Amino acid sequence: MFAHLRALLDAVDFRPQTDRLFSVGDLIDRGPASKDALQWLQQPWFHACRGNHEQFAIDSTDPEQLEVWVRQNGGEWWLDVGPTEQALFRETFQRLPLAIELTTRTGIVGIVHADVPPGLTWDKFANLLEAGDADAAFYALWSRGRIQGIGGTGPIPGRIERVYCGHTPTRGAVRIGNVWFIDTGAVYCYEGFREARLTMVEIQPSRHHEYSIETGHGIISRAASD
Repeated sequence: MFAHLRALLDAVDFRPQTDRLFSVGDLIDRGPASKDALQWLQQPWFHACRGNHEQFAIDSTDPEQLEVWVRQNGGEWWLDVGPTEQALFRETFQRLPLAIELTTRTGIVGIVHADVPPGLTWDKFANLLEAGDADAAFYALWSRGRIQGIGGTGPIPGRIERVYCGHTPTRGAVRIGNVWFIDTGAVYCYEGFREARLTMVEIQPSRHHEYSIETGHGIISRAASD
């Protein structure tokens, strides 16, 4: 949904010379412009953590994974990409971190696609990811436990002030403890979801200020700051 993202950036006067944009992942699939992901990732001001859909592309050399992706998870566009470009996508996505940490005026902010395992501090989680721990990586890419009320919904302990996740589509941004889920189903406008929107959060200088654009109508709205 990169056209909507561009419209939203223009509306908030995003300035590449001084501003930075961070993504919670899933830059590809279901929307109309998956191939544009590489162009965005080439921009020095744009940074993304890896989502499970980027992981689908990385794993697409496995015929079973490819079938699951294409048939059930929006990967049809991949069949129109040549082998050389497919390799470039895989290489680029493989370099995306599973988590991003930012220092802001109001504290340390974490970004991860799906979630952080219950009971772990952000530092422990980051260390496990760095060590290649498969369970931590799976949680980072796939978990919906916290937002579904499974396995603990308490705040992430330690020095992290708050964490932003995507992965699970919601009608609006959802806060659980110090974790925010901000995937508001932008691509589902094509499946008749009338409230589908793309949400962006300013985390500095504001602590948390939401902006969104309705993907079915292009109407931009601003939410109150937290």
